[in-house]
Amino acid sequence: DAEQDGMLARQHEIENIGKQLKAQALLADEARARAVRADAAVSDLARRLQDARGRVATLQREEHALQIEVLKQSEIEARFNQRSGQIADDLSEIAAQEAEQRQAQAESEQEFEQLDLELAELQEAHEDGQTAFLEQEQALVRARDHLRELERSAQEAQFAERAQRSRIEELRRTMATAATQAEQVGATLAQARLELEALESGTAHEGLQELLDRRTTQEVALSDARHELDQVAQQLRAAEEARMGSERSLQPQRDRITEMQLKEQAARLNQEQFAEALAATGADEAALAEKLDPELKPQYLQAEVTRLTNAISGLGAVNLAAVDELAQATERKRFLDSQNADLNEAINTLEDAIGRIDRETRDLLQDTFDRVNGHFSELFPILFGGGNARLVMTGDEILDAGVQVMAQPPGKKNATIHLLSGGEKALTATALVFSMFRLNPAPFCLLDEVDAPLDDANTERFCRMVKRMSEHTQFLFISHNKIAMEMASQLIGVTMQEQGVSRIVAVDMESAADLAAA
Repeated sequence: DAEQDGMLARQHEIENIGKQLKAQALLADEARARAVRADAAVSDLARRLQDARGRVATLQREEHALQIEVLKQSEIEARFNQRSGQIADDLSEIAAQEAEQRQAQAESEQEFEQLDLELAELQEAHEDGQTAFLEQEQALVRARDHLRELERSAQEAQFAERAQRSRIEELRRTMATAATQAEQVGATLAQARLELEALESGTAHEGLQELLDRRTTQEVALSDARHELDQVAQQLRAAEEARMGSERSLQPQRDRITEMQLKEQAARLNQEQFAEALAATGADEAALAEKLDPELKPQYLQAEVTRLTNAISGLGAVNLAAVDELAQATERKRFLDSQNADLNEAINTLEDAIGRIDRETRDLLQDTFDRVNGHFSELFPILFGGGNARLVMTGDEILDAGVQVMAQPPGKKNATIHLLSGGEKALTATALVFSMFRLNPAPFCLLDEVDAPLDDANTERFCRMVKRMSEHTQFLFISHNKIAMEMASQLIGVTMQEQGVSRIVAVDMESAADLAAA
């Protein structure tokens, strides 16, 4: 009985312990719920704290901007007050100078009336001188034109004289040549006669006919030379007569040239006198020469002088404070120019920095794009068992362009990724991700049910690619596929034997295989 009572006691104790265990489990569940609520509250408070910090930073930036604006407004107010004081001082000086200018204006008006009378007299004298000057100018132009014609005629006569003299010399040389030829013919005839007398009686008759032919030929040549000599002598006489006629015709033209030179000298003297008269009046000859036109009339010039006089009167008194205002404006301009130069220098520096950053960014982005595109073109056929794929930029500027994926699995002619199936899209995305990982491998990679839309063949290729990439990166993937589980080195499963209670089960595949083999 005591042994039976001990069993009952232990049974009762076990039941009590079970009840306590259940109570402790309930308390643990309640504590976990409170912990979850506390974590949520902490997350909410952290989020609120982050928002509050963001608002505080925004308010600080706004406060800083307002302080800068207040400083700017204070500086503008100080400059405005300073400028107001300067303007008040300038107004007082202008009021004092206005009275002086009125008195000076009255005196200037009297002097102006007197100068106006003198100007009218000078204008009349100028008009007379201008008229005479125009007449002399026209006469000078006509004389120059006539002189150029005479010089051209004299030059033509000189050319004709040179040509005739050359012709005469040529005829003289021709005559000398003809005389020489005549002497040679005479000598040949004499020699022929001597040879004829010296011939024997037997050969005389044979050479006689030859000598007679030679004599006939020489006589004909002599006759032609004499005829040519007569023609040359006749041409020489005609050329001499033409030369004498040219000499006689050039004499009046020489006299006319001399007369024109005298007239040109007189016109030059008149021009010098007119120039001295213009210099005495104080006129700017260069400015007048630009404005003068042969078609201008004296009435128009008189009206122009009157208009300029009225314009001068309309300008009013001279502002004596203009020099000080100019100095102040110059100082202000110098200050603004220095600030403008500083701003331009800062702008240039920023533009250079922006340009350098853009160039480096373009180079780095282009290099990264090319390398990823190369890896993508290499990995896509491995995952699909063929086909081709590439990345294409959708704009001219690389910094603003988008990237489009062009994929063609084996046996398909589609050009864009939008025409692929779900599994093909998953494999294409996997190839792109692995291309980026080959460019810059990360310590680990998490894949969440990537093999879900894949069939067995594609899953095997995917697993081989992951196994190949695991040499540089540790892969953690969530999967319900047995083929993917066989590829893993270690399995970690989550089970729920009781409602609301999860349990983690880890299996090392190598140890499990050894245990199963044993």
